[in-house]
Amino acid sequence: MILQALTRYYQRLQEQGATGIAPFGYSPEKISYEILLAPDGHLLQVNDLRDTSSKKPRPRLVEVPQAEKRTAGIKANFLWDKTSYVLGTSATSKRAAAEHQAFKDFHEQALAGTTDPGLLALLAFLRQWRPTDFQPPHFSAEMLDANLVFRLDGERRFLHERAAAQALRARLLGGEDDPPGSPAICLVTGEIQPLARLHPPIKGVRGAQSSGAALVSFNLDAFTSYGKSQGDNAPVSAQAAFAYTTVLNHLLRPGEHNRQCLLIGDTSVVFWAEAADAGHAEAAEALFADLLDPPPDDASEAERVRHILEGVAKGRPLTEIAPDLAPDTRLFVLGLAPNASRLSVRFWQVDTLEVLTRRLAQHEQDLRLEPRPWRTEPAARRLVLATVPQREGTPPKADDAIKNLIGELVRAMLSGGLYPRSLLANTVMRIRADGQVSGLRAALCKGVLTRERRLGIHPSEEELPVSLDPHSTQPGYLLGRLFATLEYVQKSALGGQVNATIRDRYYGAASATPASIFPVLLRNTQNHLSKLRKDRPGQAVNLEKDIGDIVAGLPDQFPRSLRIEDQGRFAIGYYHQAQAHYTKRAADNETATPTDTAAEGDPA
Repeated sequence: MILQALTRYYQRLQEQGATGIAPFGYSPEKISYEILLAPDGHLLQVNDLRDTSSKKPRPRLVEVPQAEKRTAGIKANFLWDKTSYVLGTSATSKRAAAEHQAFKDFHEQALAGTTDPGLLALLAFLRQWRPTDFQPPHFSAEMLDANLVFRLDGERRFLHERAAAQALRARLLGGEDDPPGSPAICLVTGEIQPLARLHPPIKGVRGAQSSGAALVSFNLDAFTSYGKSQGDNAPVSAQAAFAYTTVLNHLLRPGEHNRQCLLIGDTSVVFWAEAADAGHAEAAEALFADLLDPPPDDASEAERVRHILEGVAKGRPLTEIAPDLAPDTRLFVLGLAPNASRLSVRFWQVDTLEVLTRRLAQHEQDLRLEPRPWRTEPAARRLVLATVPQREGTPPKADDAIKNLIGELVRAMLSGGLYPRSLLANTVMRIRADGQVSGLRAALCKGVLTRERRLGIHPSEEELPVSLDPHSTQPGYLLGRLFATLEYVQKSALGGQVNATIRDRYYGAASATPASIFPVLLRNTQNHLSKLRKDRPGQAVNLEKDIGDIVAGLPDQFPRSLRIEDQGRFAIGYYHQAQAHYTKRAADNETATPTDTAAEGDPA
């Protein structure tokens, strides 16, 4: 299904003449220099093809004959390659002489009998070139290991673009020199075609090998069956293998303007739309990118995303909210993660734009808290970062996130299914470890518990409130509120003299084993209240009343321990009560300090 969808997308892009989608047998590669040849093969000059628009020159993408898949062997590319192959010189390769000889032998065989002047010039150049000729004025050390192409003097096209070269390339692909494999039924197209023994590499997945990784690969006897080898175990034709890898490389292309690829933790998420109209497909892709990864610096776009999510959540048709969208546009979403020299599929989701939008709107509703702990809707990558340790002065790193959690979280967002239970456990564990009860973490706890209740896992339990609920009787939620109130009493009494609040010292124990901590905290709070009665008696009376109201809703004895679900409710109750205190204090005093908010550390 995945390969078929990718192949269809390749064919559609080919028909549209999309940039960067090479025809069969070709691929865009990073080329830095061209060698200009005289008709007799003499070197005339070497031209720099790199893009110099930025501070550091960057190689230019040029459509060349598809690169050979190299593992440990030596294989030469057709009419282009890096300096170790083309010139026999390298700064890193210890087998440059063997690679250069392979390049010469391959072209002597492939170009045998040609009468094309450009190809004859290349043969003459290779016959007379010596690696010791790599020296100024034509060559410099910075050229080592860069990719090179050839051009005949007096022409604007490269050698590989000449008609004779393309005909030779077609003959090589046709199997006269190196047949790709015996014909069989292709799993992708259903046609009888020569099979691909090795599939082209896929580049651009973060964390995978820079030379590319494989989505379909068999390289050990343990991976084969019935005496078949390599690609015969998953019969995909050479053309289909080229199509799906080419379009995946296109989707994974680097660049800030590529909004079809998002990085969430270690997972590279690529997506594309299928619609009768190209404009509808582009609009669907743009909206989906903004829903999954809202732009943090574009206020108007963020407001548009919020408007769509709120409208869909209220049951309004998508066409009524955004008339430029086609709700029946099909979206394909693929999550890829590195796995040694291969790629693993984290998730694969296919649905219409309207279905996916409604699911993401439901995701936003499940996580919703008031007051809202974010200015823009939380991107999936930010949710992943909320599950990793928060170290003072150091931003959280996606590499610290649990790998399986990333794929399961995004799959739940797109499918509308249960969030992974490990999301709740991991979030609670992180809060207990570093004491940071950010709004994003509280929202994750609420999302997991709300969705489980809505989908019938715990239907009898009390519904989790979006904002502060003074009437809740749920012990975990009440204990979280009580803990936030006791902390607020401490801050109010001691002001800026607090080196470490009770949250810093006791949050983990209070949320897991309340009976062992809360009696001690309540006794200490009496000291803080005594100080407040002298300085601000009115505030002391109000806080005593708040504590009494919360304690009145609790059982006669504090619970000895709280389940993981109740620890999640504890975090939500803490967040709600802490924000209520902060809001009240901010209203009373315009100069509230940043430490007064439980959402400190949340990304904007």
